[in-house]
Amino acid sequence: MAEQTLAPPRAPGQDRSAPGHRRVLDDAVAGIGGADRPGQHAMADAVAQAFDDGRHVLVQAGTGTGKSLGYLAPALVWLSEHPGERVVVATATLALQSQLAHSDIPAALDAVERVTGRRPEFSVLKGRSNYACLLRVRDGGVSEQGTLISAGDLAATARTSATPESALGTEVLALREWAEEEASSGGVADRDDAPSHGDRAWQQVSVPVRECLGAQRCPYGDVCLVEKSRDRARAAGLVVTNHALLAIDAMHGGTALPEHHAVVVDEAHELVARVTGAASAELSPQQVERVARRALTFLSDETALDLLESADELRTALDEMPLERVEDPGSPFVVAAQRVRAAARAAVSGLTSGTEKPSPEQRQAAAAVGEVLDVAERMAGLSAYDVVWVTERERSGREARVAPLSVAGLMRSSVFADRTVVLTSATLKLGDDFGPSAAALGLRARDRDDSPEPYEPAGDEDAPDDPPVAWRALDVGSPFDYQRQGIRYVARTLPAPGRDGMSKEVLDEIAELVWAAGGRTLGLFSSRRAAEAAAVHVRKQLPRLTVLCQGDAQLSELTRRFTSEETTSLFGTLSLWQGVDVPGATCQLVIIDRIPFPRPDDPLTLARQKAVADAGGNGFMSVAATHAALLLAQGSGRLVRRSSDRGVVAVLDPRLVTARYGSFLRASMPDMWQTTDRETVIGALRRLAEEPSGQN
Repeated sequence: MAEQTLAPPRAPGQDRSAPGHRRVLDDAVAGIGGADRPGQHAMADAVAQAFDDGRHVLVQAGTGTGKSLGYLAPALVWLSEHPGERVVVATATLALQSQLAHSDIPAALDAVERVTGRRPEFSVLKGRSNYACLLRVRDGGVSEQGTLISAGDLAATARTSATPESALGTEVLALREWAEEEASSGGVADRDDAPSHGDRAWQQVSVPVRECLGAQRCPYGDVCLVEKSRDRARAAGLVVTNHALLAIDAMHGGTALPEHHAVVVDEAHELVARVTGAASAELSPQQVERVARRALTFLSDETALDLLESADELRTALDEMPLERVEDPGSPFVVAAQRVRAAARAAVSGLTSGTEKPSPEQRQAAAAVGEVLDVAERMAGLSAYDVVWVTERERSGREARVAPLSVAGLMRSSVFADRTVVLTSATLKLGDDFGPSAAALGLRARDRDDSPEPYEPAGDEDAPDDPPVAWRALDVGSPFDYQRQGIRYVARTLPAPGRDGMSKEVLDEIAELVWAAGGRTLGLFSSRRAAEAAAVHVRKQLPRLTVLCQGDAQLSELTRRFTSEETTSLFGTLSLWQGVDVPGATCQLVIIDRIPFPRPDDPLTLARQKAVADAGGNGFMSVAATHAALLLAQGSGRLVRRSSDRGVVAVLDPRLVTARYGSFLRASMPDMWQTTDRETVIGALRRLAEEPSGQN
């Protein structure tokens, strides 16, 4: 049942855009002991208006605004008034997905029920590989090598040895037992609820999307846990999912998500990267060999040998290619990709033809080979809409990758064209402008209309097959007073970053800043090598202070220690720039070693910059500078997480104030008081460090 009706609905025609969502929002905030936030009210008003008039909206809501309730209140009120309709919330991170499901949504639903007398249902929906597969759990299925260790063997191994394989066996046994318990109790065996395990163990009880037999063909289709999760989503008014599944839904004609009226994209600053990732693929000799060996049993010797030999040809071609974009259709790589394509096509034909009904293992092998076929065909085609390049991994050697040149067209045609979309984040304005974020998503500047009046596009300016997509944007601000709470220090006198690693001057500056702060530092570095070099130097210079470095242990454990040990510092790379939420005195200094431009030789970046330049734009500003602005906004936002936080963001790259693009980057960061005077900053950090714990 989609919802419960506990009281008569409000009369049709009653104004939904103001009293309903405002009363629900205030009730929800009071229910969790929160405070009134004008920005949260403004956001809720904008979301309610978007649901009513269908105009897309971008909402920048600074840290501390309470944006989750800001969009949940109007969404749930709208659902309570439109039985049978559905709203999808898409988030980038599992952490926020869990927070929504276990905290924010229940609080908002309680408020909706108190105010309206109705309580819409909600469900969490993830990709297929996030749920246990009963075919794998019960019948063994196949691993990447074509075999799966039996439960009996695993148990025996676990009892008689202390090897990594015994640990793997124990994990798999625990996962199988848990999956059966979930199946018998009505659960869906979501990986987030599983016993502790590693990736290898999870691969033994789950199935990749391409290898799923489908409910009609699988012997356990009638009790499939994935299908049960889909059924729950179809019965719910509010569906919480992730950016990747939203992208897959767009790419595959709306088959991944149930029909829905609107989408709310939280953490929307990550959407372009997540959609790009979902639309990207890799092809390596090891991958071709792996699927060939898996299919050997079901193929003729000639067909199997041809597929294995195509892997050798691919390896030889990759070794001959420069590590850059592939644009020559006559290059050795394209020829090798064509050979892989032909061999994979023949193998798929051999696996799917014949009079006998194929076994589940044969169908899954066919799906794995079919995936190789699709990727090889895409790479061999060298579409103008794709970027294909050769890269090298430290452990596995060379491989080819393909990614879309842009995802704007996909988003415009398959997401914005069919439903109302709300996009929200703390960092949607880059260079104090929504334009860069909107353009990357396929929204044109000329279609922006913030007027309260109904949108009336100038249709004669648009081609019939590219109609206008109306959108508005607003910045609801932040409850924090950045000018009083934070200092942005730019080390103007330091040498500009080079390719030879950090200079001694930069290392000494880092040590002095950490000393002044008494630890309490989050170091955000452009590379693992830089983070490790800084950690080694600071440990040597300040032996009494603890400096953790990414790679020392699991990131979750490092973050836990950083949060709980006030004077401990944590140095790391990209995964720390976003998503780390450490309020209080344990983080009073954020160090950014250099402006986080993408690698200058990154083929996808270069291709996107060239495409902008060919269209008459500034490729560097549109791609590289925008990328750096987003990360600077996210990284510097780690400092102030609540109204009592104070501290310093230290950028050790003088280009932030000396380069022409510096003003664009600075305008993307929180508006802190800025200085280039090191002594002023050292003094401020020392005073903060000397304050009694709990007062800073």
